[in-house]
This record gives sequence, C-alpha cells and structure tokens, in this order.
Amino acid sequence: MALLGIDIGGTKIAFALFDNEGNISTKEILTIGNRRGTEVGNLITVTAALMLEKACSNGDPVESIGISVPGISRGDKGTVWAPNIPGWDDYPLMKEVRTVEENLPVVITSDRVCYISGEGWKGNARGCRDAIFIAVGTGIGAGIITNGEILRGFDNISGAIGWMALSRPFKSKYAICGCFEYYASGEGIARQASEYLAKHESYEGEMRLDDAGKITSLDVFSAYHKGDTVAAEIIQQAVEYWGMATANLVSLFNPEKIIFGGGVFGPATELIPEIKREAEKWAQPISIRQVTFEASALAGDAGVYGAGFLAKKLLDEQKNK
Repeated sequence: MALLGIDIGGTKIAFALFDNEGNISTKEILTIGNRRGTEVGNLITVTAALMLEKACSNGDPVESIGISVPGISRGDKGTVWAPNIPGWDDYPLMKEVRTVEENLPVVITSDRVCYISGEGWKGNARGCRDAIFIAVGTGIGAGIITNGEILRGFDNISGAIGWMALSRPFKSKYAICGCFEYYASGEGIARQASEYLAKHESYEGEMRLDDAGKITSLDVFSAYHKGDTVAAEIIQQAVEYWGMATANLVSLFNPEKIIFGGGVFGPATELIPEIKREAEKWAQPISIRQVTFEASALAGDAGVYGAGFLAKKLLDEQKNK
C-alpha cells in the first residue's frame, strides 16, 4: 500500500510517496513561481498523476491522498482559502484532485493540522497526548493536540495564532495578518528591517541592501550573527513575541511539548532556550515547568509527513466501516 502526501506552501509544493509505516520512497519538490489560481491547481494534478504512475510502476499503487494547504480547508464544499496563492480565495481543490483518480480517498486540511500530525507520526510529538507545533515561516500558525485529539474548531480555523493580540493599542496595519504575525513571522522580521532602513538612510550596518524592500528574514539573521546591533534588536523583539505567545498557549492548553518549525526555525532554532526563558516570565508557573520546548524533528518535511499520515488515517477509517 502506498500513500501520497502533498504539502502546498506559499512558494513550493512537496509530493511524497509513503508506505504504511511512514517511510518515504519518492519525493518531489516544485516551486510555484509566478503561477496563480488554476495554474497552481494544474501543477498539483499533473505532478500527482505522475506520482500515482510511479507508484503503480513500482507495484505498490496509491490507495489514499492527503493534502496540506496553507490556509483553510472547507470540507463541506471541497474548496480552500490560501491567501499566499493568488486566486485561491475559494478554490475547488477537491474537484481538481478528483480529476486525477476519481475513486481514491482524498483528505484536505490545513498545514497547521498536518504539521502536528506529522510530528505525531514520525517526529517529536510521538506518544504525546498534549502538544503544540508552532510554525513560523511566511506566516505563523499552530497545530494543537489536546487530550489526544487534534483541535480543529468550528470551521477548521483553530490555530491561526498569527492573529494573537500581543500588544496594544490595535493598529490598522494588523488587520491583514494579525499583531503576532506582523512582528514575528518571517515576513514580519523582514518588514521590521525594511521599515528601519527606510527611516534611517544613514545606516551602514550589515543589513544595508541596494533595495531595502527585498530584505528577507535570512538577511536579518545573517546580520544578527555578524553582530549588527539593529538586527539584534529586531531578533530580540521576535524572541519576546514568541515567548509571550508560547506562554499564552502553555497557560491555555498545559501541553507536554511545544515544537517549533517552519522556515524561520531554521536559523531561529538556537534561540529556543531564550524563547522559553521569556515564556517563563508570562506563563502559568506550574504548566511552564512541565513543558519542554523543542525544534521539529522533521524540519521542512513536517507538512508532507502530516499529509501522508492523514491519508493513512482516512484509509484506515474507511476500511473499518
């Protein structure tokens, strides 16, 4: 039996064939580039068809497909909302995937759910009944397991922690992505640097680029490691926001583990002990002593592992009916 996991990100899409034990036999990663709307859908369906053909040629056909999307999956309609993909406001992804193989079981869910599912299957959340995966990349989200169950919410939107209110007063600039994400996502870190450079033309530190609008969070981390004081202030601000947010999650959910992943962790992994020290200032004092803070064991593959796991779970459920 083979399973196909598909992890759709804002800039790339990962495809992986799994066996029932979670071992990957084939993996493909494609960039989205300037594609939008149906162009992205076509990229997914064409590549999925090729992966199904490859599985069949190996004598182990795909029996279920799991898909991770960077946004909201509307299960009742089979559509998705993915703000980082132009034209995916209410995109009929289920219908698209059904054109590849009409009779295969398909599950589509948020990347937040897939991250924590992947860590629970093959990563650092194995055996945990209460754990949280905090994904910090272009945006910020959290996959939450509580009492052994994935928290989804009324409309599958749970875990959108980028909208956490962590400072006051409210500013209109938070409306697009939320306060937490505005300052401490990958884009947020780059945004802080760009805003500083725009205001301080005399700055001659490590972050000075020809076009300040093109600075990335990786540039900020690079400058930070070279001792740039402005970069250090930006990173320290992010640490404070990460610490406050995790403190709130610890106080709310009393998890045994907080797992950090996404593209920023990454370079921010070394800051996890500092993030926990910041969280200790704010969190419920007993809960924060019980929880461990860890980096993802699966790094950039957490989403595709989670998609594979949910494909397996859906298939098992259907077989047991």
